[in-house]
Amino acid sequence: MTDTITLRVDAGGQRVDKFLAEHSLLSRSAIQRLARDGHVRVDGAPVEPAYKVRAGQELVVDVPEAEPDVLLRAEDIAIDVLYEDEDVVVVNKPAGLVVHPAHGHKTGTLVNAMLGRIESTTGRESGRPGIVHRLDKDTSGVMVVAKTDVAQLALGRQLQAKRFAKEYLALVWGDPGDTATVVEAPLLRDPDDRRRMVVRAGGRDAVTRFARIAAWGGGNARTSLLHVEPVTGRTHQIRVHLVYAHFPIVGDPVYGRRGDTSGLSRQFLHAWRLTVRLPHAGEKTFTAPLADDLVAHLQTLGAPASSAPLFAEVL
Repeated sequence: MTDTITLRVDAGGQRVDKFLAEHSLLSRSAIQRLARDGHVRVDGAPVEPAYKVRAGQELVVDVPEAEPDVLLRAEDIAIDVLYEDEDVVVVNKPAGLVVHPAHGHKTGTLVNAMLGRIESTTGRESGRPGIVHRLDKDTSGVMVVAKTDVAQLALGRQLQAKRFAKEYLALVWGDPGDTATVVEAPLLRDPDDRRRMVVRAGGRDAVTRFARIAAWGGGNARTSLLHVEPVTGRTHQIRVHLVYAHFPIVGDPVYGRRGDTSGLSRQFLHAWRLTVRLPHAGEKTFTAPLADDLVAHLQTLGAPASSAPLFAEVL
């Protein structure tokens, strides 16, 4: 069941989240979450929290019925731990593992696997203790999980300040050539399909850098392995920015090329390296070896037609 709040703007100029917080019983943080999930509309169109309202506009907020509290339980789920200290656990998340409990995934998540190690209470009401950043279910690779509230706060501030250095590997259809590319394109949730993100004016700023490190084949079968560095960390950012640049990720069932013939059962996207400053251990770089299924796919392609020195580090 969903409750609906409808308001008319009497004076413009405010951010929509601030306006709604002053004219409803919802908190500003709750409004921001609702907006990012597409539940805040201005004159019928979904808007982001920073949207500036104008006099005369109609605001509609759909407030879904709260789901029952998630009862968090530690579960015996095998996880590849790359590093652990008093503050964090750094893991190599396998493809297919959901990061935290959510609709349709109440158990069997990374949080459930880590719960015995996590002392943090931050995020427990939403089932996300220790979670600072996320990877899509079918994206593999390196993640850092905070063990305490102090560590979670410190890492969260780094993430907001764009001080996480994240490096991904992505196999794409097409070839961007030798020149590094920067994509700057705002992202918001697709109003026609809430499971997808789209590039659209009025969305949240998003920036992604990428460069080719190897290429195979030719014509429509040309594929390239890219070194990808997201500057921001929006939902599905790399997947959407690459298809926007006309280089869809091989095997991507949502944003990929129609008629994908790769045979992959998931997108070829791997969180390869993460550089972060830990509360006590200082700055460290962690590397998650390319997942076995992705290595196997590269091996079926044979020797690349061209490659950069970085390619030797991948395999």
